[in-house]
Order: sequence, then C-alpha cells, then structure tokens
Amino acid sequence: MTPERRHLAQQAFATIQPFADEFGMLFYSRLFELDPALRGLFKHDLANQAHSLMAMLQLAIEGLNAPEQFSRALHNLGARHSDYGVQPEQYATVSAALLWTLEAALGSAFTPEVAAALTEFLSIITNQMQGKPTDNA
Repeated sequence: MTPERRHLAQQAFATIQPFADEFGMLFYSRLFELDPALRGLFKHDLANQAHSLMAMLQLAIEGLNAPEQFSRALHNLGARHSDYGVQPEQYATVSAALLWTLEAALGSAFTPEVAAALTEFLSIITNQMQGKPTDNA
C-alpha cells in the first residue's frame, strides 16, 4: 500500500471515528441485507459486536504503519472467524458491506481515490485473516 493510499484510508477512518458505533450498526444492517444467512453467525448483542468490529478496524488502520506487527493478530482473528463458521467466500460480502457503509458515511469525501485506498485496505485485512500472502508495505 502506497503511503498516499495509507494516508487516505487512515483519514477516512479518522472521519468516522466519532460515530464508530453507529457506523458499525449500519454495517451489520447492510451485511444482513446482502446476505440474511449471515445473521445466524452472530449469537451475541449486535451493539457489542459493532463496537468490537470498529475497535478491530481501528487497530488494523493503525497497523498499516507497522504491518508486520499486525499480521499475526489478523491471522489469529481469521482463525477465530473460521471457528465461528465464516466461509472464505463470505469475506467478499463483508468487504462489500463495509465499502457501502464507508461510502454512506463519508458522502462526497468518498472519492475514487479514497475508494481505491479503502478497497486495498480491506483486501489486506481479508487476505491476512485467510492466511493469504499480501503485499501491504
């Protein structure tokens, strides 16, 4: 990931940070709209899940500054998600829901450049969670 894209992705997350929990809930709403079957994977309170999601995304966005240190955490997170029953093809649905939510939250600030940076960021996360090699330097 280029420094410019890293900066754009980090800026986007800084923008949504003040309403992170609401963002998380909007994400889950969109996720279940895209694939209602995914709702069954979530046994706990969605407000807590939304909070956890946003905390993980914040750590991941900060991890872009030291990706080698965060790779293991993402791999472990992916292993836990596999234990929960998440299938590899479902990562694409999650990414689509996150991008839709980011676009909704950022409005006119969701430029093509920001979209490309966020798409690359989400690809890094999902690849590392699935144990796939990534070039996230």
